[in-house]
Order: sequence, then C-alpha cells, then structure tokens
Amino acid sequence: MLAIGVGAISRGGGVGDVAAPAAIVAAIGVLRAGLDAAGGRLAFRAARRELSKRRTAAAAALAVRSPLDSSRPASGLAASVLGEQAEAVVPYLARFRPTRIRASLVPLVMVVCILPISWLAALILVLCAPLIPIFMALIGWRAKAASEEQLAETGGINAFLLDRLRGLATIRALDAVDITAQRLRADADSLRLRTMSVLRIAFLSSAVLEFFAALGVAATAVYVGFSLLGSIEIGTWGGPLSLTQGLFILLLAPAFFEPLRELSAVWHDRANGEAALSALKELASSRQTILGGIDGQSPTPACDATVEIDGLVFRHGPERDAAIDHFDLSIAAGEHVALWGASGSGKTTLLSLIAGLARHEAGIIRIGGIPLRDDTADVLRRRMAWIGQSPHIFAGSVTRNIALGREGIGAPAVASALADVALDRVFTPERVAAVGEGGLGLSGGEALRLALARMMVDERADIILADEPTAHLDAQTAAAVTDALLALAAGHILIVATHDPVLAARMNRIVRLDEQKRKVAA
Repeated sequence: MLAIGVGAISRGGGVGDVAAPAAIVAAIGVLRAGLDAAGGRLAFRAARRELSKRRTAAAAALAVRSPLDSSRPASGLAASVLGEQAEAVVPYLARFRPTRIRASLVPLVMVVCILPISWLAALILVLCAPLIPIFMALIGWRAKAASEEQLAETGGINAFLLDRLRGLATIRALDAVDITAQRLRADADSLRLRTMSVLRIAFLSSAVLEFFAALGVAATAVYVGFSLLGSIEIGTWGGPLSLTQGLFILLLAPAFFEPLRELSAVWHDRANGEAALSALKELASSRQTILGGIDGQSPTPACDATVEIDGLVFRHGPERDAAIDHFDLSIAAGEHVALWGASGSGKTTLLSLIAGLARHEAGIIRIGGIPLRDDTADVLRRRMAWIGQSPHIFAGSVTRNIALGREGIGAPAVASALADVALDRVFTPERVAAVGEGGLGLSGGEALRLALARMMVDERADIILADEPTAHLDAQTAAAVTDALLALAAGHILIVATHDPVLAARMNRIVRLDEQKRKVAA
C-alpha cells in the first residue's frame, strides 16, 4: 500500500489517490497491534501452564524419590532448578518458539510476493537468508553448552551455600570461615566468567545476523537502484522495474529479515530455555522411587503387626554389589530387635526397605502377613513410625512440630506426649514459639525426644523404626532417650539400627548383619 501510494504521487496523483492505501495501512497496523498483543498474552499463559506442569512433574518425582537413591540431587540444586532456573522456560516458550515459526514462514511469504515481480531480487534474498540460520545454528550449539554450564554452576553454588549455611556453627567451631569464604568467592568468580561467556555468544549471534541482513538489504537496494536508473535490464519477467515495483521490493527486503532479526534477539532465550527444560527433565526422571502412590482402598489392617522378610536382595545400582543379599528375618508382634553391624553393613538400608522407602530387587517383605507392594505400601506405612539420628525440627511452635498437620491432634495430646518424653518442663508456655529452624535452641537429646513425642501422638503406629537414635549423645542423654523409646514401644514392634551396646542389650534380640553376610558368602 505504501508503494502504491508513493507511485500514485510520482505520477501526479492527489489526496484521493493515496487516501485508500493510507486507510488500509492504518487498519492493518491497528489489526497487527491487536493480534500481537492477543498472541503475546496467549503465548505467555500457555508457557506458564507448561512450566507449572513440568514443575509439578519434577516436584512429584522428587517427592517419590527414594532416600537411598545415590543420584538424588542436592536440596540447593533442586531448589535452584525449580525456583529460579525453571523461569527461563517461559521466555523460551512464549517468545522464542513463536518467533522461530515466524522466521520460518514469513520470509517464504515475502519471496512468494517478490518473485512475480523480479526473480533476481528474490534470488538475492534466497541466497542471503540461509547463511543466517547456518551460522546461528553453529553459534547456538555453543550457546546451549555455555548455558548448561552456567546453570550447573548456579545450581552448584546454591547447593554449596545451603550446605555451608546449615553447618555454619561447625564452620565457626573449626575456624574455617576464611576457607569457606575463599571457596565461595572462587565459585562466584567462576559463575561470573560463565555468565560473561554466555553473553559474548549472544552478542556474537546478533552481530552475525545484522551483518548478513545488512548485506542482503544492500544487495537488493543496489539492484533496484540500478534497475530504476536503467543500468540493469535483467532480473524481471517483463519490462524494467517501475517505481512502485522497486519501492515494493525495497520495503519488503528489511521485512524479509525482520523475523530473523527478532529470532536473534530471543536466541539467548533458546539456550537458557532448553538448558532449563533439560534440568527439569533430569529432576523428573526418578531412578529409585519409594513404594506406594497407588490409591489403595484397603483399610488399615486390624491384625497384630508382624514383620517377615524372605530372600531380600537390594543393590544401590545395577552395576554395584548387593548391599543386602538374600536376607531372612522374622519379627513377632511386640518384639524388640536390634540390627547390629559395622558401618555399611546395611542397617539403615534394611529399615528403609521395611518402610517401603526403596524398591528391593528380589524377595518379599510382609507386614502383618500382607506383602509390601505399590498397592499396599501406603496403607501399611500408616502402621509405622520412623525416627532417625537427626530429626528435622521446623521453625514454629512445639504443637505444630508434634502434630505435623495431622488431624485430631490437639493441645491435650501434645501436652501428654511432652510429659511422656520428659519435655514438659523444657517447653513451658513461654517457650512454645521458641523453636528455630533445624532445632535451633534445642540440644540433640531434646530434638530426639521431640521426635519421639511426634510418634507418641500417632495411635496407628505399631511398628517403630529407629535409625541410630542414641548416636552422638552423651551417656546420660542416651539413657533418657532409650527409656523414652522403650516406653513408647511397649507392646509394639521396635526395630533399631544401632552401634550402641547399651541400647542393643535392652532389646529382646540382636540380629548381626555381618554374620548374615558371611553366611550368604559361604
């Protein structure tokens, strides 16, 4: 329309001759602006939905990932990917992909419009256009690798920082503050260098595009100019180019490269987005998962709890030796058993398998006579309670830490549980809200007894699994925790993994895992 209007003016036309083209230009401009705005909103919403879907899948995969999975990502890395790096998916889906479609289709439309007028002008554009995606693809491979390295460096530094913040007291006690600060500074410098590497590649891709786009437009302008001057008489299907035709080609030449220029502007989004999608996909790929997840309709069994293990085999990876090899064990209702063995003998692994926190390779585990499978694990796990060496304490009130969001646990039940573990004097009404994140303000023994109080308020639990509950405690505190644990386990099955001879001696039976392994080897 612009070319027609200018051509009409050059032929001596008046306002009436340019009014219709001008009105069409204005209408198309308004329509394009409206469609661009609507398309941008639709693309953004679709990208947010896709990101939410992938985040949900990754979080769900992390939730069912076994604690025995050696490839389980660090908490800081997983949080960085889900919370920060995943946001790069939105510009990738909302901007890069639509721009890539435009860059694939719009130049073809331009060539189709120019070809009936001048085959030479179309040929110039067609020859210049492929150089751009070829060089950008070569640059893009390096850009993706650089972005993946940058995201990995970001996740690594987040994991390092979270780990050091958790162990800040230990770092101060060991006088390692300066060493930690130097390591953090070195990691920050490495991240800075990788970020600048990504930016250099982004600038390079823009420079390549601008160079070839300018080259194509200049070559087209030279041809049109000499054709209008009469110096070139080839390249058209009929006679020489008219002013309207030449101006039409000149106006379309920059528009031919415009989608490619937009693609260059969002090329950095591609590198970051694909790296973020790859990281989310890696989080969503569960190698070793817990049992369960199938909504079983069976109620919690009312029979006495027993534990029977026949021919149990488990290995941490297909290429590794069996951590538990053809293990047999039978525990009667109400029996207290100590799992005894050196570090690495499989005590914690066996407790995790009984709780369905990992999938065994062979054998069978029965709880109350019911095989532990995906369709029964959720129901059977309701009968179990777990306490580890370092139970996590959340920031907040004692009531919230004990109830853990479970229904039917009120203040009277919490007060009774605190009295049973001898914490009623420690947690007076003034200190109810004084518990810090990670048990800040509590001793190791108090944190363990608080975890015991969590178990006491759960009346469904008749199988108690304890992993080194007295480790790293002084003799007096260990004795108090042992007394509280045995009082809680009265009439219930208690399975304890321990190195503590005092605790093991108070059990009904000691199962020596080292001897079991020697028998299998023999």
